[in-house]
Amino acid sequence: MHKIEILNQPSSENPFIIVKKESGFPCAPINFDDKENALSEAIKIFPEIQNVSGKKRIEFGLVHRIDTITEGIFMIALNQDFYDYIQNQQKEGKFIKFYDAKSKFIENNSEKIEGFPFCEQNFSENFIISSYFRNFGEKSKEVRPVLENSGKFALKKVGKQKLYSTEVKILSKKKDFYYVRCKISEGYRHQVRCHLAWKNIPVNGDFLYNFESRNSKNLEKTLFFASGIEFIHPKTGKKVQFTYDSKFLNL
Repeated sequence: MHKIEILNQPSSENPFIIVKKESGFPCAPINFDDKENALSEAIKIFPEIQNVSGKKRIEFGLVHRIDTITEGIFMIALNQDFYDYIQNQQKEGKFIKFYDAKSKFIENNSEKIEGFPFCEQNFSENFIISSYFRNFGEKSKEVRPVLENSGKFALKKVGKQKLYSTEVKILSKKKDFYYVRCKISEGYRHQVRCHLAWKNIPVNGDFLYNFESRNSKNLEKTLFFASGIEFIHPKTGKKVQFTYDSKFLNL
């Protein structure tokens, strides 16, 4: 039985919860009958979540998703006013999410996996990766970056005409492995994982975007963590940050 952990004590001043989930446990349901997910577990503890009208009826107060393979934190609003406020923060680029990863340098990783445009391999200690995105592959299980000079076919498949950026900070390097912290505001599905793979430093154990992992019979743990959330508090106007220490640097 998968469990969730509530990292904060909600109140009238803070009508939200920060939820930590395990890798392999879905964040949200795929339909109303689906109860094997972190949101449904949170509703058992805080049934008022169901009074919030979200972007999707089945997601209620869920502010944002994290991938099923991702371990870490996400936010759920407990009332409509806070949900509407935080959604506006997201539109303005003021709701920030941080991800930590152990990545392995794989020469020409993105060239070895179908559908990626060309990308320079050289990068510094801190850099930004930007692109549009399109869904890709069987049942659109994956995504691919798209550039303005990409082919007409790729440009037609762009889901939303918006440029998505991932700020990458290299925390340390050990042989071919990079320990990185990534920062995004509004995000696209699989954005960080795909951007790192495009830069040829895919997440270790990522069976979709790491060329070695997707072609290996050895199931490695995907070392990718939703490690932080930052936003402006509606009452105080001050920046608030919640963090989850994955201890990934010790792995």
